[in-house]
Amino acid sequence: MTTLRKPEWLKSNKRGSRRTNELTKYLREYDLATVCEDAKCPNRGECFDQGTATFMILGETCTRNCRFCAVDKTQDKLAAPDPKEAVQIAKLSAKLNLKHIVVTTVTRDDLPDGGADQFIKVIEEIRKYCKDDVSIELLISDLKGDLEQVAKIVRAAPDVLNHNVETVKRLYPEVRPMANLEQSLKVLRKAKEVDSKIITKSGFMVGLGETKNEVISLMKKLREVDVDIVTIGQYMQPSASHYPVMEYVHPDVFTYYKQEGEKMGFSIVESAPLVRSSYHAEKAREIIGKRR
Repeated sequence: MTTLRKPEWLKSNKRGSRRTNELTKYLREYDLATVCEDAKCPNRGECFDQGTATFMILGETCTRNCRFCAVDKTQDKLAAPDPKEAVQIAKLSAKLNLKHIVVTTVTRDDLPDGGADQFIKVIEEIRKYCKDDVSIELLISDLKGDLEQVAKIVRAAPDVLNHNVETVKRLYPEVRPMANLEQSLKVLRKAKEVDSKIITKSGFMVGLGETKNEVISLMKKLREVDVDIVTIGQYMQPSASHYPVMEYVHPDVFTYYKQEGEKMGFSIVESAPLVRSSYHAEKAREIIGKRR
């Protein structure tokens, strides 16, 4: 297959500067990982420069075999949950005076609870160490479809519960062979059933071979389970061994998806080539205050 040439609109120059180096130093000092680095996010320089990062808990090795993701999948590197991790995240968040804290995880199917308890500990420690007006966003896995674990996390009262569907249903067997779209939608639905005021969020990539109609259909499915925020970005192949880019979607198409999403009733639609799950995540604070 011919490798597609990356268009100009995907060549970001936002690398960060002194603030980037400072935050990187703190992450090493506190022995913390970020999905920004591990998943090779194209916006990490920009976000780091603004003092924003998405903490990644439960190690840096994933138990899933998604073909789009750059996170390590070497199973013999799986580590037990770090009992100090939650406190370290809370302490660094307080030190940096973060207003909106995003926490995600690798998928840990090997853990009985899928990592739910570690998320809850992080919430508890952040509330303990940080100011009252801090907001917390969690980006969780599907927890193997265990909706009771989803309920436990929601009852711990994060402000935003994010779970990404990643792509359209037709492409799951090729792109996310160990995942299930309907299961992901059940996770998002369960969050709202437990707490109708929680803000739910999901995201997906384009450029994997989907059609416009499939994208619109997926967005409608997200609205059917009352998702509030959706993020849509261009898939970029991490290496030659990952799933290939089928199309570099033009920015005008992203604008179209944004307009259609707003018509559907999403509170926030982030749709642009370099958008990723946590890009401009702090915008959720605009609607958090209206819910609580």
